[in-house]
Amino acid sequence: MSFDNQKYYAIVKLEEAARSIKQAVNELPILRKRLEKLKENKTKAREVYSDLQQQKNKLLSAFNTAVLSLLEMELNEMVDYSIKLSRSVKVFHIMTPDYSKLCSVLLDYISKLPVTDTTKTTNAAIIGRLMASVKMGYYPTNIEHIKWIVKGIAFPEDITVNLFDPCCGCGLALHTLAGENNCNTYGIELDRHRAEESLTRLNRVGFGSYFRSRISNEAFHIMLLNPPYLSVMTEGSRNTRSEKRFLIDTFSHIIYGGLLIYIIPYYRLTPDICRVLCDNFTELTVWKFVGNEFQKFKQIAIMGIRQKRQNGSALVSKLASLALYPDSISELSELPENRYILPKIAKKVELFKGAEFNVAELEEQLKKSNSFSKLFEKNKLDSDNKRPLLPLNIGQVGLIGGSGLINGIVECDTPHIIKGRIVKETNINKEENHNNKGELIGTTVYETRSNKMIFNLLTPQGFVSLSDYGENEEESQ
Repeated sequence: MSFDNQKYYAIVKLEEAARSIKQAVNELPILRKRLEKLKENKTKAREVYSDLQQQKNKLLSAFNTAVLSLLEMELNEMVDYSIKLSRSVKVFHIMTPDYSKLCSVLLDYISKLPVTDTTKTTNAAIIGRLMASVKMGYYPTNIEHIKWIVKGIAFPEDITVNLFDPCCGCGLALHTLAGENNCNTYGIELDRHRAEESLTRLNRVGFGSYFRSRISNEAFHIMLLNPPYLSVMTEGSRNTRSEKRFLIDTFSHIIYGGLLIYIIPYYRLTPDICRVLCDNFTELTVWKFVGNEFQKFKQIAIMGIRQKRQNGSALVSKLASLALYPDSISELSELPENRYILPKIAKKVELFKGAEFNVAELEEQLKKSNSFSKLFEKNKLDSDNKRPLLPLNIGQVGLIGGSGLINGIVECDTPHIIKGRIVKETNINKEENHNNKGELIGTTVYETRSNKMIFNLLTPQGFVSLSDYGENEEESQ
C-alpha cells in the first residue's frame, strides 16, 4: 500500500474548518450591514438576526473541528491559540457595528494554520507523524488497562455472560476481560494470522471483515470496541471514519442494559460520535489511559449502558467538550470497583458467522446442525429383516445377486456360502444371403452380447457353479 498520496483525515477536516472560517469572514459583515438597514422592519430584521446567529454558531463549530485536527497533529501551541480565539468569538456580541477587527483576526488565524487552501501544502513533520500513525495500523489494547476495566464491572452469577469484540486482534484483550468469570467470548478479526491465534483464546472467532459477517442482535452483555482509527474513502469522496462506522454498525449487538467499552483517541470524540453515544447509551463515563500509554496513543475508554434510543442532543456538548480538555479526564485506574452492573439475563447467540470460511467455525456449525447427523443415520427399516411380497422372477434374482446383497453364509438345512457375479458374453451368428439364382450376395453377421449371472456356491460337499442368462442386448451389422 502506498502512503505517498494519502488524504489524511486530520488535514481534510482542518481544510474544511479553514474554509468555514473564511466563509464566516465574508458573510458576517454583510449580514451585519443588512441587519442595520432593516432595523425598522422587525420581521425581516429578525430573520437576518437569526442568520447572523447561525453563522456565528458555524464559526464556533469550525473552531472545534480545527482544534481536534490540531490535537491529532500534536500542534499544542496552535491548539491553545485556537481555544482562546474560540472563547473570544463566543463572547463576541453580534450587534457590534464594526466587524473589521474580528475579520482581521480570523484571517490572520487562517494564515497560521499548517495547511492552506491555496498552496495545498502541509508541514513535512506533520505529514510524517500522520504517516507513521497510519503505518502502525494495528493498536492492540494494553492488557493492564483491560484489568482496570474488569475491576469496574460487576459480573452476574449463575448465568453465562456473552462478550463480543468486532476487532479482536489476537484475542488477548477479550480473553483478559473475561478473566475467571463465566463467559463466552466471540470475536471477529480481519487479519487471518491474528484470527487463527485468537482461536486459542476465544470460544468463537469469525474470519474476515466484520461488515460482511452475520451476527445476532441484542445477544451480548458486553462489547469491547477498539476499532481502527483510519479514514476510509467512500463513494462521492466522503470521508467516513472507521471508528464512527464501527460504532454505528455494532452497538445493536449489545442487549439493552448491556455495557459498551469504546476505545478511541480523545481527539476523535467529535460531536457526531457524541450524539450517537448520547442517543443510545446512559451512564456515560470517559476515562483516559494511564501515563506513557496515553502520551503515546492518546486513547480514552468511553463506557455506557445501552438504552432505548432517545434524543440525547442536550448531553452532546458536555461530552464533546472533554476532547478539548483532556487534562480534565480521569485516568482509568480511578474507575470505581463494580461501577457498572451487568444485567442478570441469560442470552443465547443464535447466529455468529464470519465473512470467510474457516474449519473451526464449520465444526461449530455442524455441531448445531441436525442435517449432518441425519446424513449418517441408519434407517430403521433398513436394519429390519424383510421378505418380498411376491416371489422374485429370474431377472430380479439376477439383479440382487449381481448387487452382492445375498453374498455370504446362508444358514439353512444345507448351509452354504454364496457369491454372485455378472460376466459379459458375446455370441456371433452368421447368415448367408442369396439372390434368386442361388448365388451368394452377402453375409449378415449377428453379434449378441449378454450379461451372464453366475452364482458360485461352497457347500460341505464341494464347489458348485450355477449360471443363467439375464437380459440380452443385441447389435446387428
